[in-house]
Amino acid sequence: MKAMDEKLGKPKLIYEERLRGGQMWSRVIRRGQALSIIDLEGRASVAALFYNADQPVERYNMADTLKAQYTARLTRGYVLYSDMGRILMSVIDDSCGWHDTITGMLDEAGSRQRYGTGSYQELRNDFYRNTRDNFMIELGKHGLDQREIVANVNFFVKVAADEQGRLAWVQGNSRPGAHVDLRAELNVLVVLSNTPHPLDPSRKYDPPPVELSIWNAPPVELDDVCRTKRPENARGFELTRQYFL
Repeated sequence: MKAMDEKLGKPKLIYEERLRGGQMWSRVIRRGQALSIIDLEGRASVAALFYNADQPVERYNMADTLKAQYTARLTRGYVLYSDMGRILMSVIDDSCGWHDTITGMLDEAGSRQRYGTGSYQELRNDFYRNTRDNFMIELGKHGLDQREIVANVNFFVKVAADEQGRLAWVQGNSRPGAHVDLRAELNVLVVLSNTPHPLDPSRKYDPPPVELSIWNAPPVELDDVCRTKRPENARGFELTRQYFL
């Protein structure tokens, strides 16, 4: 799961934090570092955006990520492509198995319709935060605004489509202790929102906490599972390597 310190036999942790329900978070994950997200209770939904931290006009591209890898989900071996054909992050380990890429984020109107007002004036720090507003606040800390919001990833969420294309929430996709590990291939600004998914059928606003950690990942080898998953990925890794020449 994590790179181990050869002398101590422990992960080479750089940073760790617990993200409470409703909380937003952002940080630059440096090339060669990895971000682990752990679903502590087995019912997490963590929305995420990704940007080239050095040139934020380059950002995660959902369409290219899916069509280049012939998939509609993320799990171990898949990568997150930018809109310039480079690889932002690679999913180097995953014990959940399915992370949603297609159903977007909860906004203020959707939150109010499902959960009620839940305002700060009524609930103080327990007020009902939604994903879009959280993203806007967190992006503002990095000089970005709502124009930079693109299609997001929803970690630990599975949404199934039937033959008519109707989407449905899949209960019990994750489990307590499930994790996903993302290795940065560029210097990546990661923005997270630990808020309910728009298709979650629960009428109770109760997003659970998740655990975050950042650590030094092993170097990318030629037989790396993310590099060999698809022929397109090898080209993406080469294009990313050339960016640093």
